Amino acid sequence: MALRKASAYSKRFARPFTRKSKKRTKSYIKTVPNSRIVKFKMGDISGFNKGEFPIVLNVISKEQIQIRDNSIEAVRQYFNRFLQLRVGKEFYLEVKVYPHHVLRENKMLTGAGADRMQTGMSRAFGKTIGRAAFVKPGQAIFCIGVKTQKHEIEARKLIRSAKARMPCKVGTVTVKN
Repeated sequence: MALRKASAYSKRFARPFTRKSKKRTKSYIKTVPNSRIVKFKMGDISGFNKGEFPIVLNVISKEQIQIRDNSIEAVRQYFNRFLQLRVGKEFYLEVKVYPHHVLRENKMLTGAGADRMQTGMSRAFGKTIGRAAFVKPGQAIFCIGVKTQKHEIEARKLIRSAKARMPCKVGTVTVKN
């Protein structure tokens, strides 16, 4: 079954009640799905910790939204691949958000006679189908560190081309060390 589109979920920024208890019978969420984000830090991690990257670009959200983990992973793979091709090994990439929120779906039957086979909206908590990260305006989603001015221009082009892959309006903030 295909993923539901993001507009199926509320645009509000309220975390719905999702009870996770130690006793399985009292828990509403039986299993939490695994996060699809494979790595959170890539590139020259030790060099970033030592302060070898004078130019750090933060990709920030301009609106309040929840971003699904597969969307974050798709942009992460895009950034990682093209930074390796255009910059080489002298870069740092970090995913700054973590998908804590569990997405649920109340599956409904359709077709003739389906009204007698389901309970509708009574006890409509739903089954878990994925995870999402709540992002506030001005919060960093990705952090890209480069060493030279030429690499900064390449990273900015990359961020500009990745805006279409993001589910929200994003901007770039430069932090120079």
